[in-house]
Amino acid sequence: MRRSVLELAFAALLTAILFVQQVALAVLPNVHLCAVLLLWYVVAFPRLVPLILPGFLLLEGIFYGFGLWWLSYLYIWPLLALVGLLLRKKERPAPVWAAVAGAFGLSFGLLCAIPYFFAGGPAAGFSYWVAGIPFDLVHCASNTLLTLVLWRPLQSLAARLRPRLERRR
Repeated sequence: MRRSVLELAFAALLTAILFVQQVALAVLPNVHLCAVLLLWYVVAFPRLVPLILPGFLLLEGIFYGFGLWWLSYLYIWPLLALVGLLLRKKERPAPVWAAVAGAFGLSFGLLCAIPYFFAGGPAAGFSYWVAGIPFDLVHCASNTLLTLVLWRPLQSLAARLRPRLERRR
């Protein structure tokens, strides 16, 4: 698949936005725009997601360290992208995307517990998941709210940006 310089630069910009907002909002536990942005990228710019996602995962590892937690990111974020790809075939209203983002936030801790289950056994995985449930609730609520508020403006922005990218192919 051949890509233009503009597409590559735009993918780099979207990757940077995804990473920088996550770092900037890290002071608020589990409140960030990662889910809404990734879902928007999948819907608005699906050709760029294979560039954005690995870049984001690599930046996360470099910035925060490549710990056991990072292994879960290798399947959690691609899983959200896959769900978005499956749902994007048909135009969906903001509440549907908010429900997807909320469900993702609620299940995030359970998905993150999988490496701990294998590394430390069932008790380690279960205790990791249970200890994080309050954070998952915050993650669910913030993802839902942020997606409800931002989805339409992001889609409007995509409608203005897509023709410029497609003209350059």
